[in-house]
Amino acid sequence: MRKILVLAEKPSVGRDIARVLGCKNDKNGYIEGPKYIVTWALGHLVTLADPESYDEKYRNWNIEDLPILPNYLKTVVIKKTSKQFNVVKSQINRDDVNEIVIATDAGREGELVARWIIDKVKTSKPLKRLWISSNTDKAIKDGFNKLKDGKEYDNLYYSAIARSEADWVVGINATRALTTKYNAQLSCGRVQTPTLGMILKREDEIRKFKPKDYYGIEVNTIKGNSKLKFIWQDNKNKSESTFSENKINSIIEKINDNKLKIIEVSESTKKKYSPQLYDLTELQRDANRIFGYSAKETLSIMQKLYEHHKILTYPRTDSRYLTEDIVDTLKDRIKAVNVSDYTRICTKLLKSKLIGNKSFVDDSKVSDHHAIIPTEERVFLGDLSDKERKIYDLVVKRFLSVLCPPYEYVQTIAIGEIEGEQFSLKGNKIINLGWKENYKDIDDEEDYDSIPDLKKGDILDISRINKTSGKTNPPSYLNEGTILTSMEKNNLGTVATRADIIEKLFNSFLVEKKGKEIHITSKGRQLLDLVPSDLKTPELTAKWECKLNHISKGKLSKDVFLKEINNYSKDIVKEIKNSDNKFKHDNLTRNKCPECGKYMLEVNGKKGKMLVCEDRECNTRKTISQVTNSRCPNCHKKLELKGEGDGRIFVCKCGYREKLSAFNKRKKEEKNKASKKDIKKYLKNQNKNDEAFNNPFAEALLKLKK
Repeated sequence: MRKILVLAEKPSVGRDIARVLGCKNDKNGYIEGPKYIVTWALGHLVTLADPESYDEKYRNWNIEDLPILPNYLKTVVIKKTSKQFNVVKSQINRDDVNEIVIATDAGREGELVARWIIDKVKTSKPLKRLWISSNTDKAIKDGFNKLKDGKEYDNLYYSAIARSEADWVVGINATRALTTKYNAQLSCGRVQTPTLGMILKREDEIRKFKPKDYYGIEVNTIKGNSKLKFIWQDNKNKSESTFSENKINSIIEKINDNKLKIIEVSESTKKKYSPQLYDLTELQRDANRIFGYSAKETLSIMQKLYEHHKILTYPRTDSRYLTEDIVDTLKDRIKAVNVSDYTRICTKLLKSKLIGNKSFVDDSKVSDHHAIIPTEERVFLGDLSDKERKIYDLVVKRFLSVLCPPYEYVQTIAIGEIEGEQFSLKGNKIINLGWKENYKDIDDEEDYDSIPDLKKGDILDISRINKTSGKTNPPSYLNEGTILTSMEKNNLGTVATRADIIEKLFNSFLVEKKGKEIHITSKGRQLLDLVPSDLKTPELTAKWECKLNHISKGKLSKDVFLKEINNYSKDIVKEIKNSDNKFKHDNLTRNKCPECGKYMLEVNGKKGKMLVCEDRECNTRKTISQVTNSRCPNCHKKLELKGEGDGRIFVCKCGYREKLSAFNKRKKEEKNKASKKDIKKYLKNQNKNDEAFNNPFAEALLKLKK
């Protein structure tokens, strides 16, 4: 009997598909059923070959050998996962397999994972494509009923090849040229270098910023029992402040010992609509702002909620809209999240008629995958970790919010006048909470305090006049959330790659974290002085990303694009070779490398300080301190663990110090003690027992009943 081979991207997804397709015979690396054989990759099983596979001389890094531009780029099986590749290969080559279904992630990179395997196996068996946005049983069944011809995704595959080969050619040549020219571990690439450039640009803006003083006026008045604060506004531009202190002083002198007359009172009904549904970048931004999660951490949590728990849809999406076919499933998705704190809103929505309006349903604004929303799978919140619960909560509340009515309030603006100068007062009265019912704490620019009834012509006594002042603020340092925003705005990377790019900047010690802020290191600054100018700005990379998009739509040949990349690589190697710039390690320590004896560099990693050998070929690394999740018993800030072996010690910025052995002993003792939660629970039970057995009224009632 003829069988169909299904190739998934990961074992967890493969097992889900196998279960839905009725495959029960679990073998080593695949699961077989009467009609289907389901096997899986482990991410990429095949990758582009290293330079030395083209010529042994490339094993050593020499600037004279650059640029490295093979006529075609070869692929190789990754040694670490070669066993699984051979399993997949043997299943593809089975005589009873007459068709292959690609069931890897539905996106550019997922297409590459499968196609590189299939090309390496050299099979010509017909291909079908499973294209789904969630891993629920229903989605898998529906997807297999609507399988697409694999040829429809050829252009997506070509764009994936072009992206991968472009990164290889530019990255290998630029990194080798910089590293050999300056004898330092200097890496650059078409996305990471302009991203680093944006961080430097922001720091330069902060350094050059000169604060300016500004001034304003507050007039405190009384209306009945209410104290009202009117704010001065410029008659010309309606600004509430000015840089001229003399102007403010003369106005205060002019309005002293006067009364404020109301010259205008206006009311208007305002509506605030829910923020849009989440795409991955917006979710990563919010998770970083609210919880301090890195972009990579958020993606990892989302992946587990999608693959393992199956309660959220595909995470790597760049769309914030749904397609029309999803509208019919909205009620099932609401029922799936109708638990805990969501019940009140869900009950209201289930009683109402759900309409998919253009604010969140638009087929034209969805390319590969719709926005991140809950699946129809019932959620069990107890199965989720704390971090999973937090990310799930963000998505569910945003999903419910777009289905809720807008937030409505009446805004009252009163304009008062004193000696020709105008002062304004704003007040708001809430009509309908709408979507804001989902949120207990919301950052909001508006003030929602209502004001007493004011009428045109009212005269108010002035109790006090205050001169206010402040200074203009410099731009903020970038953090992971704002870097993601800048990358998205400048078309740098994709939703699937941005988190890895940021991690690479940390791992290369080009940037470091100070609190939530990201600062460029001396190494990062020097690197940007050494790389060709157009490689450190977003324009070139954005232009390339646009061309990759055209390849995926069949509007541009990948060969034309890669020819342009090769020519560009020749230019940058030539520019680096001819440069007169110098690179200097300013973080050299007196510590010698235990492997080669050369001096080591002190660098700030993402989670603490490290020593790294200055010799790029040795590359020995040694952790000297790391920020832990353990808290200081005095100030409750995170403790830093320093030293090696038994001599390691916890240190806090407040001055607290504790040996690791003493810390472990203290923690063990604390574990054996009852926590506050345990004590509270015990007392609560005791109170119940007291009521049951020692309450005289209870005893009297018991006698009456008898």
